[in-house]
Amino acid sequence: MTNPVSTMRRGAVLEVTLDRPKANAINPETSRYMDDVFQAFAADPDLRVAILTGAGERFFSAGWDLVEAAGGDFGKGGFGGLTQFFDLDKPIIAAINGYAAGGGFELALACDLIVSADHATFMLPEALRGITPEPIGVRRLLSRLPRTMALEMLYAGRRLSGQEAYDIGLASRVVPQANLMDCARKLADDIVANAPLAIAAIKEMVTLTESLSLAEASALEASGGLAGYDKMNKSEDAKEGPLAFAEKRDPVWQGR
Repeated sequence: MTNPVSTMRRGAVLEVTLDRPKANAINPETSRYMDDVFQAFAADPDLRVAILTGAGERFFSAGWDLVEAAGGDFGKGGFGGLTQFFDLDKPIIAAINGYAAGGGFELALACDLIVSADHATFMLPEALRGITPEPIGVRRLLSRLPRTMALEMLYAGRRLSGQEAYDIGLASRVVPQANLMDCARKLADDIVANAPLAIAAIKEMVTLTESLSLAEASALEASGGLAGYDKMNKSEDAKEGPLAFAEKRDPVWQGR
């Protein structure tokens, strides 16, 4: 069997390409392979950001391989290695190069940032097949889209274009297909330029406080529930940043 996922390291950035013709649909074996890739990414201190995209220009991913997916083991991190990887403290950028349909859209929603080709399409056609998206996918959709638009996608199969995804804030960038990976790489490099412990602490705060009230978020901090934030505050990098600014030089991050 041809490897369904290819990876390429570019400095501190890992590029992950789903390549399973014809529609980059994900079966349990592919999901477990992706899980291995993202678990290794999480454990590698030299990797800071990942970019996930699909091969070709037509499909990011059509989601589940409906012929093979039922009852399968998708791996520790959930579908595609990401949908239930809740403690990953490094950002992942989804570079949407075509259709992000069903589970493919849920996979994109599990990423931190989405950059989209202008011809891309986002859709959730599950109800048409007599099934539903995963509950965590519905929850993410409701947190990322206006409620009425999210419900129209879920109930009626509304499709979003890349431009519409950008206009409503789902995608942070929309570019022509030819510029998609350059755009994703530039965004990844901008993240890598920042302190790694600060990025990890920010992701922790986003993950743990997004559904909390202001009082609850404050109480979480006061109780020591933000371990990454505490680690960042005590780090050498927290001293290096202000020092480099005062000395008018670029900071040298140590990740400690």
